[in-house]
Amino acid sequence: MPAQISMPQQSDTMTEGTVVKWLAKEGDRVKAGQIIAEIETDKATMEIESFDAGTMAALLVKEGEKVPVGTLIAVLAVGNENPADIKQKYASGAAAAPAQAPAAKSTAVGKPERIPPQASRSSSTATLEAASAGEIHEPANVGHGATRSPATAVPSIRDASGNGSGSGNRVAASPLARRIATERGIDLADLRGSGPRGRIVQKDVLSFTIAPRASTTAKQAAAPTLPARVARGETEVIPLTKMRSAIAAALLKSKQTVPHFYETMDIDVEELSSVRARINKQLEPQGVKLSISDFVSKAVATALLAHPAVNAHFTGDSITRFGDVNLGIAVAIPDGLIVPVLRGVDQMGLKEIRAKSDDLIKRARAQKLKQDEMRGATFTVSNLGTFGVREFSAIINPPEVAILAVAAAEKRAVVRGDQIVARTIMSVTLSSDHRAVDGAVAADFLRTLKGLLEEPAMMLA
Repeated sequence: MPAQISMPQQSDTMTEGTVVKWLAKEGDRVKAGQIIAEIETDKATMEIESFDAGTMAALLVKEGEKVPVGTLIAVLAVGNENPADIKQKYASGAAAAPAQAPAAKSTAVGKPERIPPQASRSSSTATLEAASAGEIHEPANVGHGATRSPATAVPSIRDASGNGSGSGNRVAASPLARRIATERGIDLADLRGSGPRGRIVQKDVLSFTIAPRASTTAKQAAAPTLPARVARGETEVIPLTKMRSAIAAALLKSKQTVPHFYETMDIDVEELSSVRARINKQLEPQGVKLSISDFVSKAVATALLAHPAVNAHFTGDSITRFGDVNLGIAVAIPDGLIVPVLRGVDQMGLKEIRAKSDDLIKRARAQKLKQDEMRGATFTVSNLGTFGVREFSAIINPPEVAILAVAAAEKRAVVRGDQIVARTIMSVTLSSDHRAVDGAVAADFLRTLKGLLEEPAMMLA
């Protein structure tokens, strides 16, 4: 029986996908585990690998064509089947029924796993809180486990080649790498790819703009890379990517349906800065350097345990409160924003928070997060402090009931007693869903957070 391959559902909100490129042509022999296609979803461009060995009998969807999830896109001839007969059969529509057996697999995502009840939001909204804030420190996706059709191929979340085995003199590069290179005016021929089979991926383009190759002259290396600009009198129309479309839809829905209210509090982090400096000196031999954000994550987790009304989801007819804190961290990437989830942060020490945050952020930027690492957030933090932003408000990512916007810690003139002194002050703004959180509850949470950050030792109490 031929092995059928259908358009995979990468998230429970994904309704369609685009075949970016076929890496196996009709008549090609395909090995088990071989990459056969690239697809674009609402999250990223991903690769599909074949479960079975056989001959590619029919490609039913053209490159660049967008089809609904579950649509049959290709058929493999396995065993002694005649590929020509299979192609004729499927081309005539006689066997257009949904596939019954998986023909492709993921290299990064294993067997579908059951997601806990708290994981109840769409994975396409993983970019919401980050988009609402602008960035952060870089981004959660509390999604219920997306049930994939057994016939659908499960892609891996990683950069995909722009041309697979290559054709002619075209440089092998992922679609994302090509897009970034075009925006920055970089010739792909000048880059050396670090991806599979020497393909150029996102990090190759980004690192090139920071550290040009050794063969580049000193003068060229010193010259800054300027972004491509639109010529005078001309315009440039940039179609929305699936990720950007998902961000736009999620943000619009949140602002239209969630009654936001905002509360801002200034926090004196002078003592925290001193404690951080002392701890970092002790940790220097271990190569660990804590950031203000690590202390904020720890303090937020501690405050949420004391105020479970904020560590909750609003589901329309009920409010679900959680005993654990799964913290979404907004992360900006070139094509949009995603929010990896730091699970069980309330059980972590500062060193563990630093290590796991670093790992999630790096893999988020490289688009190598696993699906379950973008699900299950109970609360999200959006941090624009590294950009010097003094204050901002973030948009809630439903079904979460709140999100914290963290601004820069900076020296300000404040009154202490009867004296004006310089202190390190950081402003934070809590956006809350008034259907689940009242003003006094939100203010009490902020007051607890303020106390923890102004007296760091209280996090140990």
